[in-house]
Amino acid sequence: MVETVGGRAAEDGYGVWAAGRAPTTVGIILLISLIAFESMGVGTAMPQIVADLGGVAYYAWPFVVFLAAAVFGTAFGGRWCDARGPRVPLVAAPALFGIGLLVAGSAESMTALLVGRVLQGLGAGVQGVAVYVLVAGVYPTRLRPAVFGLMSSAWVMPSLVGPPLAGVVTERFSWHWVFLGLLPVVGLAVLLVLPAVRRLGPPTRRGDGAGGARTVLAAAGAGAGVAGLSWALENLDVRGAVVGATAVVVLVPSLRRLLPGGTVTARRGIAAVVAARGLVAGAFLTMVSFLPLILTATHGWSLSAAGVPLIVASLGWSAAAAWQARHPDRDRSALLRGGFATIAAGQLGLLPVAAGWLPGWVAIAAWGLAGLGMGVAFSAVAYLTLAHSAPADVGAHSSAAQLLDQLATASFVGLGGALIVLLVSPALAMPVLLVVLLVLALTGVVTAGRTRVPA
Repeated sequence: MVETVGGRAAEDGYGVWAAGRAPTTVGIILLISLIAFESMGVGTAMPQIVADLGGVAYYAWPFVVFLAAAVFGTAFGGRWCDARGPRVPLVAAPALFGIGLLVAGSAESMTALLVGRVLQGLGAGVQGVAVYVLVAGVYPTRLRPAVFGLMSSAWVMPSLVGPPLAGVVTERFSWHWVFLGLLPVVGLAVLLVLPAVRRLGPPTRRGDGAGGARTVLAAAGAGAGVAGLSWALENLDVRGAVVGATAVVVLVPSLRRLLPGGTVTARRGIAAVVAARGLVAGAFLTMVSFLPLILTATHGWSLSAAGVPLIVASLGWSAAAAWQARHPDRDRSALLRGGFATIAAGQLGLLPVAAGWLPGWVAIAAWGLAGLGMGVAFSAVAYLTLAHSAPADVGAHSSAAQLLDQLATASFVGLGGALIVLLVSPALAMPVLLVVLLVLALTGVVTAGRTRVPA
């Protein structure tokens, strides 16, 4: 049931910080920040981790197994929440993530590290869906833009502080503390959301949910397929071709069960919303992985300087998310269209930089503009996912949107890596990738009108 505090007045302004919701709001921010800090920090510490445990040949595996486990957790968690409610998942998922932190933080072998990463991925996947179900159950419709704005902002501080902090911890203490240092945050976040979790009732309608054998099998297939496809795109040889083909064979039927019908064609309604989530993730998040390479390889920037456009984009994302939160009555499909168009404008500005035709500093303005578009578009998609979902379908629809987000990001990052291998020079490969991503953003502009909530 949706909690009401003082009628319409409590829904406006700082309603998310009303006495009955403030602990839940802080808990949600901590849960999101926890995943963000871990994500940003592990990438910084990974060179030292693989040097200590297994060598550069194993560099990709901690990321691949986390991604595969997160995909499974996302798909499984949505059905679990719809079948049993989010109460148990919202406690079990952070606990599982915390156990993964403990195992990885105490690892003395690559095998132990991979086990810890699998546990973290499972916990992160389930938790990401359960938070959406919690938002649907606790916050009135008019407050949801504000909540999603805060959730977007929860990524900003980890983006700014996570990498340098992880670097300092790794150099002065040990990479083990990149994992272990987050354990107290896990406990605090669970304690804060627990009161709201206890007040949530069971779902009004239950499907096969987490107990359905076909759903479990499809979730496992999705996780294995995404991991196989990611590996294949980084290994362009005969083995990679075989693994990639097998991954597609496994992935396609799995996604047909886990995604709403009509997602591929962006059918009007929830299918178009889920498709938009994949489009916005592919269009924006893919370039986050390659922009530092453009500036270092093509323009000769240092690594620290190459991070500046990412910081500016993160700040723009946060500012735009805060802006949309102050306008809860605006048509979210129109905001989504504007967000996609702004991302496309940023990509166009970045294209001559990637080719080396304009100086690197142009990337700061271009990608800052794209960050503004992402802040609007991402929050709009989150809101529309709940708006198009009956209470018993929030978990399934949220997991479908996040699943396509993960698949799109992994696939297009893999495509970028393949283009670098094929074309050798980043100055040739990155403009080609940007054209592909620009097509995604423009497709999103067209698709956005199909996401409108019926009057």
